[in-house]
Amino acid sequence: MKISDLLEQRSVLLSKMKESVDDADAFKTHSADLAKLDERITRQKQLDAADRQEVGTPIHGDAKLAGELRNKFSAVRMIASAAGLDVDAGFEREVQPELAKRAGKKAQGFYLPTEIFEKRVNTTSSASDIVPVDFRPELFINALSAATVVRSLGATVLTGLRGDVVIPREVSSPAVGWVGENSSLSYSDASFDSVTLSPHHVGGLSEYTRDMLQQSSPQIEDLLRRMLARNIAAKIDQAAIRGGGSNEPTGILANGSIQTVTGDTDLFTAAADAVALADIANVDASRAFLTNNVVKKIASKSLDGQNRPTGISNVFGSERVVFSNLAVNDGNSPASNPLIYADWSELLLGIWSELDVLVNPFSTSAFEKGNVIVRALATVSVALRHPAAFVSVTGITNSFAAMPALS
Repeated sequence: MKISDLLEQRSVLLSKMKESVDDADAFKTHSADLAKLDERITRQKQLDAADRQEVGTPIHGDAKLAGELRNKFSAVRMIASAAGLDVDAGFEREVQPELAKRAGKKAQGFYLPTEIFEKRVNTTSSASDIVPVDFRPELFINALSAATVVRSLGATVLTGLRGDVVIPREVSSPAVGWVGENSSLSYSDASFDSVTLSPHHVGGLSEYTRDMLQQSSPQIEDLLRRMLARNIAAKIDQAAIRGGGSNEPTGILANGSIQTVTGDTDLFTAAADAVALADIANVDASRAFLTNNVVKKIASKSLDGQNRPTGISNVFGSERVVFSNLAVNDGNSPASNPLIYADWSELLLGIWSELDVLVNPFSTSAFEKGNVIVRALATVSVALRHPAAFVSVTGITNSFAAMPALS
């Protein structure tokens, strides 16, 4: 039960106690009920506090279903079935009601679970599962793309959303202090604001040949997953890191309330300053650095006094570091590369609609060739629970030093 509901019940009980002040039995009963309710409120506050401090993990329902979706669900079979091809997509159809329940609404076409973009169990295939030798999907040259990182860093994922999400937040608590005998305490009120997540849409169109959808090949399945992951999941990660608002969510680096480290001339000092700012702000839980491979190159070149490599871990003070090309530079001249140190559970990833896929075999250009057009859309948003839990280091150009100059 929500703490607000419990407090409302408490207010009703207090009113009843006031009304029954002349009735000893009734007053005693209400007083006992109030004591029990106060204990429940205390427990609920402890539970809410523990929930706020919990490391963020994707909320996908029970582990058994998540495992089945990851290992059994076929994006190719689902798309081929939606296109009217004679394929067995029984399992994929069977789980659609559960995916719709998770999303909170019926799909325009069908849902692809996000689990299929996570690492799945390696399986072996018999010879009958491989396509004919005149078609070599295992040699397909896919575009080089970056792996998504935001969820693995520990972002808190909220699924099944419908309207805008408004989360109340405590800004400051009442001040306390020592007073002398027969002296009055000073009045000090708590202050509150809220964090809001509003839906944003990201998607793409792609055309697939009839032959591709009819192949019962694990390589084709992996190919389709990589394409969808590249077009959708990577865009969501980029928005979470540097989204500029308007059509896309406002990301970490565009949030004007995060902490910043400026003026440092080397990575070692900048990383130490970022960690110190997080420590002072009481940042805890799943802390880690996120940056790109340009910064990794700078850190890799660091040398000690005997010209020996110091190691990337030493440059970042032995803190966890994740490198991703999705953490793009700011595009200025000279370009400044991002370096973010944060408690990543403080990053909220709201999902109104996971990957909603609509297959259209009747588009004129596709119909003439026997192909199908596939539209994939996701509706998501990002927000920061406490902006102070994020520290950005600015000014890291290609000429940035890894370690302070030796005197």
